[in-house]
Amino acid sequence: MSEIISVRIPKELRKKMKKFSYVNWSEIVREAIKRRVKIEEKRQRKIEATRDMDKTRNRMLQTYGAIDYDSVEVIRYWRRIKR
Repeated sequence: MSEIISVRIPKELRKKMKKFSYVNWSEIVREAIKRRVKIEEKRQRKIEATRDMDKTRNRMLQTYGAIDYDSVEVIRYWRRIKR
């Protein structure tokens, strides 16, 4: 089922739109809204993933405490032994 929404635009813009009567402005607006919803859903998933990572990091800190870990050293070590 579909819903109806209203969008307020400036009169000047509406005059310009009328010059292009062959354009399906409703479809343009629908597609723009769909694109924006996808962007916002992706953004929301990133925020949720960040929260999950923070929870995991905090749980690890509570369980094991802070550790002295330098990922740069580990990466350099593995690169060295690969050669």
